[in-house]
Amino acid sequence: MKLLQNFSYVILLFFITLLMNSCSDSQMAPTEPGQAQDQVTWPKKLSTSGLKILFLSFRDGNAEIYGMKSNGSKQIRLTINPAEDWSPDWSPDRRKIAFESYRDDNYEIYVMNADGSNQVRLTDTPTIEWSPDWSPDGQRIAFWSLREGNWDIYVMNADGSNQTRLTDNPFNDAVPAWSPDGNKIAFESGRDYNWDIYVMNADGSDQIRLTDNPAYDFRPAWSPDGNKIVFDSSRDGNWDIYVMNADGSNQIRLTDNPAEDIRPIWSPDGNKIAFNSDRDGNWDIYVMNADGSKENRLTDNPAFDGIPDWGYYTDDDDDE
Repeated sequence: MKLLQNFSYVILLFFITLLMNSCSDSQMAPTEPGQAQDQVTWPKKLSTSGLKILFLSFRDGNAEIYGMKSNGSKQIRLTINPAEDWSPDWSPDRRKIAFESYRDDNYEIYVMNADGSNQVRLTDTPTIEWSPDWSPDGQRIAFWSLREGNWDIYVMNADGSNQTRLTDNPFNDAVPAWSPDGNKIAFESGRDYNWDIYVMNADGSDQIRLTDNPAYDFRPAWSPDGNKIVFDSSRDGNWDIYVMNADGSNQIRLTDNPAEDIRPIWSPDGNKIAFNSDRDGNWDIYVMNADGSKENRLTDNPAFDGIPDWGYYTDDDDDE
């Protein structure tokens, strides 16, 4: 049975990471929310100019956050910590990166500068906080949390204040994704006894189901123009990348590979989609045109590379 065939990629990552951390002997000293945390070591004069895609990698023996140019070059490590750092997400101005980390003996949301400096903890609960996603105006961060005993979607100000619950359902809601205009949030939910893609207003109202398939649909991501949503699904017996209109219509398969293709994210211009795949015998990051053509491998490392996030457009985006 192939990896991820019967359960969520999110769940898989969660339990793998939990196991790894339970076996780890080295953790950073606890920090308070809003308190900057130093790295164990930090490379001086780290140049992050031209970095477009953030990703997670185990290539240095630990889950850390890296960045690279959109053609796969200039791969740079941004976090250096004995704990696990996951799910990087660019701020709209590409000056900050939100992420989750186990460094204080619990998964919490952190933020740091684009070069990895000034790492600050934003959440502080005894349960899990996961999958941060910046609002398009950079003022808020959506995430999911177990703080009320169930996976639900929350939102907070970019400094960690005013943490507010948006969903309240006996089933699990996870992996929020802001629409480009900031008015809506797409997310995955198991509320109808199956994992599907939903959308709601940014205040949590008017929650609507977009996909309705007996297989699992996960990890929604909006196109930059807000007209389409890309996601991964097991509906054809294998995990592949799909795209649909923002209202859930016209669901189309983009990848068709016997390996697993997951975690899609759009390029800022909407012309390409980056994603995770193990098609070459190892989990790496690939990119393809938005119609599914011209699939190319960006990373090639024997360790796990995954969870890509493509930064918002800036004037240097054509300077490769």
